[in-house]
Amino acid sequence: MGAAREQARGPLAGVRVVELAGIGPGPFAAMTLADLGADVVRVERPGGGGLTVSPEHDITNRNKRSVLLDLKAPDGVAAALALVERADVLIEGFRPGVAERLGVGPEVCLERNPRLVYGRMTGWGQDGPLAPRAGHDIGYIAVTGALGMTGPAEGPPVAPANLLGDYAGGSLYLVVGVLAALHHARTPQGAGQVVDAAIVDGTSHLTAMIRGLLAAGGWEDRRAANLLDGGCPFYGTYATSDGGFMAVGALEPKFYAEFVRLLGIEAQAPPRDDVAGWTELRRLIADRFASRTRAEWTEVFQDTDACVAPVLSLTEAPAHPHLAARGTYLEHDGLIQPAPAPRFSATPTRIASGPARPGAHTAEVARDWGVAALAPLAAGGTPEGEHSAP
Repeated sequence: MGAAREQARGPLAGVRVVELAGIGPGPFAAMTLADLGADVVRVERPGGGGLTVSPEHDITNRNKRSVLLDLKAPDGVAAALALVERADVLIEGFRPGVAERLGVGPEVCLERNPRLVYGRMTGWGQDGPLAPRAGHDIGYIAVTGALGMTGPAEGPPVAPANLLGDYAGGSLYLVVGVLAALHHARTPQGAGQVVDAAIVDGTSHLTAMIRGLLAAGGWEDRRAANLLDGGCPFYGTYATSDGGFMAVGALEPKFYAEFVRLLGIEAQAPPRDDVAGWTELRRLIADRFASRTRAEWTEVFQDTDACVAPVLSLTEAPAHPHLAARGTYLEHDGLIQPAPAPRFSATPTRIASGPARPGAHTAEVARDWGVAALAPLAAGGTPEGEHSAP
């Protein structure tokens, strides 16, 4: 592991991150920093937490190192604070007040390390009426208006897994905030600070363009009635004869012209901009796609500017010719997984190590970070006592 870490590259090489173990967006944010080259040490709790994947399959713990510390025991807190003193960034995803009760809150940590960036990942944020309440992605995106934009006009909205809230509105906003705060901390007059990354804030921020359209009268506040939400017949998905689907995004006139030509409905299609004819246009498109298989339509539209693509499953995606050519998916330790993103010309990134096993790197981190308080734990094994999530 040590040799692999020395060979690792990335624009964040030399940045040290302490991750207080949690689930969902916090670990993904820490993985993103690790993918970018940061030395991420994940502080695991004895006994683990809830809703966890088996350690060997938890891709969000790749490129990290792991130590086991009981933050409900004095020696565990002391060791964690010793790591904090040597870190540039800390990430935690507890409910508001939990880190403070454990003795690793921002006030204590910033007193130990004034240039520390203390990243807090929550759904509701650190304040507000719902701040102390439990929640999940679907509830966070529900109150922001984002969930209400998904799905067909009739029936309920459709949750896009937990990609929109947890990871787009949560993890990636935490990463942006942490990197901005780290840049500030490293300026001559800079200092550490707390980054309050709330999923409701980030997801609301994602709707900025749609809100602009809404204000301008270019967006109706209902599902499947707009250009980008399935209301437009040339921006949506259609079933093929074998049960597959094709995705169509032929918005611009020149791309639309290519689309209807290759689909074979150029002569029958009503005018593109005649909204009154969209029902008939949708029927024509659906009937044509239903006449052939997904593979046949993929061959028709490949290498064209018609903006049509097959809808692939998670297991199919890595084999797509374009993704395969770019190495968008990689195999490491027997796991097919997305490659680090984005890409850098001078400081390339890589998958240096697979998912970190809980506590596997305690001795290594004690040596590399110079944290003597970890050494007894490495020699003695797992700290005594098991606790549920705070």
